[in-house]
Amino acid sequence: MKDAASTNNIPRTAPRQSATFNESVNSEIRRAAATGIYDIRGGGAKRRVPHFDDLLFLGASISRYPLEGYREKCDTTVVLGTRFAKKPITITTPVTIAGMSFGSLSANAKEALGRGATLAGTSTTTGDGGMTEEERGHSEKLVYQVLPSRYGMNPDDLRRADAIEVVVGQGAKPGGGGMLLGQKITERVAEMRTLPVGIDQRSACRHPDWTGPDDLEIKLLELREITDWEKPIYVKIGGARPYYDTTLAVKAGADVVVLDGMQGGTAATQEVFIEHIGQPTLACIRPAVQALQDMGMHRKVQLIVSGGIRTGADVAKALALGADAVSIGTAALVALGDNDPALEEEYQKLGTTAGAYDDWHEGQDPAGITTQDPDLMKRLDPIAGGRRLHNYLSVLTLETQTIARACGHNHVHNLEPEDLCALTVEAAAMAGVPLAGTDWIPGRGGY
Repeated sequence: MKDAASTNNIPRTAPRQSATFNESVNSEIRRAAATGIYDIRGGGAKRRVPHFDDLLFLGASISRYPLEGYREKCDTTVVLGTRFAKKPITITTPVTIAGMSFGSLSANAKEALGRGATLAGTSTTTGDGGMTEEERGHSEKLVYQVLPSRYGMNPDDLRRADAIEVVVGQGAKPGGGGMLLGQKITERVAEMRTLPVGIDQRSACRHPDWTGPDDLEIKLLELREITDWEKPIYVKIGGARPYYDTTLAVKAGADVVVLDGMQGGTAATQEVFIEHIGQPTLACIRPAVQALQDMGMHRKVQLIVSGGIRTGADVAKALALGADAVSIGTAALVALGDNDPALEEEYQKLGTTAGAYDDWHEGQDPAGITTQDPDLMKRLDPIAGGRRLHNYLSVLTLETQTIARACGHNHVHNLEPEDLCALTVEAAAMAGVPLAGTDWIPGRGGY
């Protein structure tokens, strides 16, 4: 039977999907109704939030004079841990490799990260689960993470490391712990973590031996004594309350603060954490820098920013806002071969597509990166993977240099907020730089 609109030749209104109940939301409701469990994934936040793309560099012309790229040097060297450590780390690029655990990643992936970082003159980081010989053997500079779980932690490896990173929070899950499903708990992973083989594990959300900043200070002193005050000690915080958390980390004795925004997150956790807890990386940098400035510690305590860093432009923008260096995780995995369209047929078999694969916790990664399956692991050649990562890090460094020169600076640390403007009101407010075409910084006056 025809409806009235068809009978009277009145054009139909095109169907509209709800912006609130869109197909992605509806599919999650159906999945939750069918399973009764929350969704777990990796890959960081997927919602659109203000990010580095919302900033632009102004460049130099008459009021500022650019540097000639082929003749004038622009230094990219960064020294980390100059506050208390006897042996600070010197890296030749302002880009480091974030902590990603053996267990979540394959041994070949950890080796590839170490190889690539060493070729690029930078550091890599262990992540939860302890130090592997593949990673230590191929990482010229290795940062050893101390997490709430204490998985794989021992004093000997603390001394073998080049720096120590105490993880208090992570950008994908501030206030929450990570997960490693049983299919990735092989005999080797279980032995390193002192866990039963094949049983799901969930990391603690807070350290068992402290409940506040006073206890953190005691723990940092313990770590310094164990390592004879040689190693720089980092404190990693999630992007929740960056001003206060940075202040407390510095007062507890940190040499370096690592600040992780919500776009970061290679580890698996609940999607509700990833998308609804924490702040965008862009919103976190200026409060952390302000905390350092208020204490007279900016550049004395180094700030490393992570969470959604992809290009040299992202690196340069983070440095211009006051960071000393950045850290990459997801981008490093993509450089190794994660989410490669060449594997599209295999991603399709897993119910996803290249560029959207985020079920890293399930251990079925066709690229051989986020798996413990022996056959899949063989697909990643750590030597070739290390070369790809090195190439990528080289491009990031060159792009950062190019931007710094264009703004008239002979060191990437000379980039400053005055080199930036924002394309949106939100980005201007978060970054503390003027809206393009004005001198107005939201909340600070101007026109």
